[in-house]
Amino acid sequence: MSRLLQEYNNQIKESLKSKLGLKNLYEVPKIKKIVLNMGVGEGKEDAKLIDKALEDLTLISGQRAVKTNSKKAIAGFKIRGGMPLGVKVTLRNKIMYEFLDRLVNIAIPRIRDFRGLNIKSFDGNGNFSMGIKEHVIFPEINFDKVDKIRGMDITICTSARNNKEAIELLKSFNLPFIDKQTN
Repeated sequence: MSRLLQEYNNQIKESLKSKLGLKNLYEVPKIKKIVLNMGVGEGKEDAKLIDKALEDLTLISGQRAVKTNSKKAIAGFKIRGGMPLGVKVTLRNKIMYEFLDRLVNIAIPRIRDFRGLNIKSFDGNGNFSMGIKEHVIFPEINFDKVDKIRGMDITICTSARNNKEAIELLKSFNLPFIDKQTN
């Protein structure tokens, strides 16, 4: 069992139940899945870029990533229908908690000029999305073998009913949020 999942079951669940004023332990929000997405727009000219991004995302996530194709043709961008434009992977259960542990404890502290995650990045239904400009912050990526630094999106889907519950859940997993109420 993952260290973070064990901590959630033993400590975080009870503290969230009392903090949110919930009656039942099954009402406590939990993380359902984490979706990693890497858009590779230059892949329309060179298919090897898509393969390299696929390899990098597979290394980062610990699970095989898949290519995402365009749904329809867009002449202005020289894109045909069915052309591969990115890669994605959906993490659940044990792999999801292991990735979240690496993200919080290893990758986020390696981000340059990091001040905290924006608390406004929730969608209203308890899901949190963040963007990373450099995928080389993950220790699995060998910096010497990187052909191009790419960005990626990370979406954490929770069972929380609103943003307040989701914020408390993710803060209990030690995600470093910054509250921008000074502006």
